[in-house]
Amino acid sequence: MAPKQNDREARQARERLRAYQARQTVHEHKVKRRKRDNWVAGIAAVVIVALAVGTQLLYFSAGPGVAKASSSASPSPSAAPSAGGVPPKTLAEDRTWTGTMTINGIPLGVSLDGAAAPQAVSSTVSLVQKKFYDGLTCHRLTNGGFYVLQCGDPEGTGSGGPGYEYGPIENAPADNVYKAGTIAMARQGNNADSQGSQFFIVY
Repeated sequence: MAPKQNDREARQARERLRAYQARQTVHEHKVKRRKRDNWVAGIAAVVIVALAVGTQLLYFSAGPGVAKASSSASPSPSAAPSAGGVPPKTLAEDRTWTGTMTINGIPLGVSLDGAAAPQAVSSTVSLVQKKFYDGLTCHRLTNGGFYVLQCGDPEGTGSGGPGYEYGPIENAPADNVYKAGTIAMARQGNNADSQGSQFFIVY
């Protein structure tokens, strides 16, 4: 009888251990998810607040041929400002533009590759020079499947733009998967010529 009793106790001990390990795994998963959700929410809140109060979206550092922004600029009163026509690709000067994106008073480094994406960079530089982005909010945050924060819509709905569209898509990854830290132009699905002022930041 003693061996059977010992076997039963050993089996019960193993079951308790498995149950404990399962609870620990679930707990660890919840903690990790909570940390990620808090991080995402914090980043989104900081970015949205920063852009909503009119912080300067991009300010290119001083240098030959570099756009300069005035500190006295104020947000455009128009809900959907027009930035004129599509700027020429030559504005990108076939070079890398470096600058900062100011988030809640904290400057973050930005690099735009004018050689790899001349039309997108020309458009962005032109819009920055015209203060188009000042005071805009980020209207879209995804936190499942792919992780992006989308900004640059003067209407704040996802349907606004600078009054022009351009294409085709430039410098996209072959597998269409953008790495974290990438800034890329947003567009309508299946329409490569629908790029405008909206962009997304991969996180």
